[in-house]
Amino acid sequence: MKNFREFVEQLRKENKMAIAKKQVSKNLDLAGLMNSLDGCPIYVEQVNDSDFAAVGNIFSTRELVCDNLGIAKDRLIPALTHAINNPKKVKCIDTGPVLENSTETIDLSRLPIPLHAEKDGGPYFSSAVVVAKDKELGYNLSFHRMMVIAKDRVVMRILTRHLDEFIKRAGGELDIAFFVGAPINVLLSASISSKLGQNELEYANALGDVETVKLSNGIEVPADCEFAFEGKITKEMHDEGPFIDLTETYDVVRKQRVMKVTKMHHRNNALWHVLLPGGLEHKVLMGMPREPTIFDEVNKVCKCKQVNITPGGCSWLHAVVAIEKKGENDGEKAIDAAFAGHKSLKHVVIVDNDIDVDNPLEVEWAIATRFQADKDLVVKENQKGSSLDPSADPNTLATSKMGLDATKPLKAHGKNFEKARWKKVNLKEYV
Repeated sequence: MKNFREFVEQLRKENKMAIAKKQVSKNLDLAGLMNSLDGCPIYVEQVNDSDFAAVGNIFSTRELVCDNLGIAKDRLIPALTHAINNPKKVKCIDTGPVLENSTETIDLSRLPIPLHAEKDGGPYFSSAVVVAKDKELGYNLSFHRMMVIAKDRVVMRILTRHLDEFIKRAGGELDIAFFVGAPINVLLSASISSKLGQNELEYANALGDVETVKLSNGIEVPADCEFAFEGKITKEMHDEGPFIDLTETYDVVRKQRVMKVTKMHHRNNALWHVLLPGGLEHKVLMGMPREPTIFDEVNKVCKCKQVNITPGGCSWLHAVVAIEKKGENDGEKAIDAAFAGHKSLKHVVIVDNDIDVDNPLEVEWAIATRFQADKDLVVKENQKGSSLDPSADPNTLATSKMGLDATKPLKAHGKNFEKARWKKVNLKEYV
């Protein structure tokens, strides 16, 4: 597979990338351009008040993800599942492209860090992956949005998960690294909810070869990423937000930790990766790594064929699962398993294997023709929901969850449940 820069160049050569023909302001215009082209990669060579070019929407579709990984679309979930179950140790090399340039003079205002939307609290790192190291637990990778508050300081959104645990174990302050501009195997792996102590780069290495280099603070980052930064997470707290989250709504303002950036490394002619908050690329990177966990759980109770965490459900709250039905209650069992496979899931539709889970028209057809609400609807009240769901209780996150069994019965009754199929013809021969 290709690294980030090689994949961008491939998209340019294949005319799959839009090219901005003039300078673009990083104050609202850059994000507005990306939003207008959501789903299409964009290259912006000239960003005002910036020393670097910017790219975005690089992995905004499933097809782009598979293209970078070099696999067929139907092999994506099996490949992710295999990587999760078979992590591969990463080799650390002496030097790499990301170390071509290094400086301790930090001025974040010279980077193409956008002010994405009018109500944002400030310019935001949106695609940064944080690398933390613990003496006993080893490495952890995780995405964190970072709001710029000074030339060398950002305030980070940190959930009570692995990075927060690392900070506590270090006594409240922690030396870390973070990087921008990495290939899809690294980005997907950083999004996986792994057990504490699992180095997510080992998942990435199982998807495609990864080599690391050690920075001056002793932390390893991918050798061919575009930018790498060293910093210290401090005990200082600062307002973080507002900022748009996955549901395309504004998250609340919170007191969060401040990080001081101490050193920057980058490749020659480095490319800055902008991730549009709430955009398709954000949704792909958040939702896709949860599909293998649903796939695994459903396979424990019946034969799972495909999973799609849908963009219409914010790529987080809704899923469609196709199964090969063998027993009449397989649909209900698959509903329970899907909720176990992704705890934040709110609504799930179970369909037969003749339905394309990526085609919303086919899924709706299955609901229309194979679903009866009095028999096939599963409602779970007072469940723990997602902090990303605006309709969940803001204090307890309590929500109601719903599963729809839109599979056909094994014993036919009444009309036939089969969907008619047509012969495929070569239109060029006729039209």
